[in-house]
Amino acid sequence: MTHNPLKIKLKSEQETASLAHRLSHHLAPGDVMLLSGEIGAGKSYFARSLIQFSQEIAEDVPSPTFTLVQTYNTRIGEIWHADLYRLGATDEIIELGLADAFQEAICMVEWPEILGSLTPSGALTITFKTTPKPGHRQLEFSWADASWADRLAGFG
Repeated sequence: MTHNPLKIKLKSEQETASLAHRLSHHLAPGDVMLLSGEIGAGKSYFARSLIQFSQEIAEDVPSPTFTLVQTYNTRIGEIWHADLYRLGATDEIIELGLADAFQEAICMVEWPEILGSLTPSGALTITFKTTPKPGHRQLEFSWADASWADRLAGFG
């Protein structure tokens, strides 16, 4: 059962980065975030911001478009950032070790529809939508695991 979605309007990249920073304080190994939205909607920027805020010393965080997965050791645990856009089958996801990482690391997955039956039931889905105003975004958070409701309280 999915809970009522939480909708947040963001007016700038700085607000997107700030939201990612706030969310990073509520994450722990075993958390999975599914980042959905069209190309250019801000998924990678959000993920990059969250990773950099979680690092002891912020380093360059490239998009995993070509590497498929990038991993980072951070003060909140290991973070896996995956971009599944170029994958065609779930067996490739297993080969990457992503299914195991769902249990052990904090995971952010772009293009999560490719996960199919491997989609974790306790994941937080964040849908990114562009708006007619440049730089503005609408994010919709949805979840089935009740623990997300407590962690996202006050985010609206």
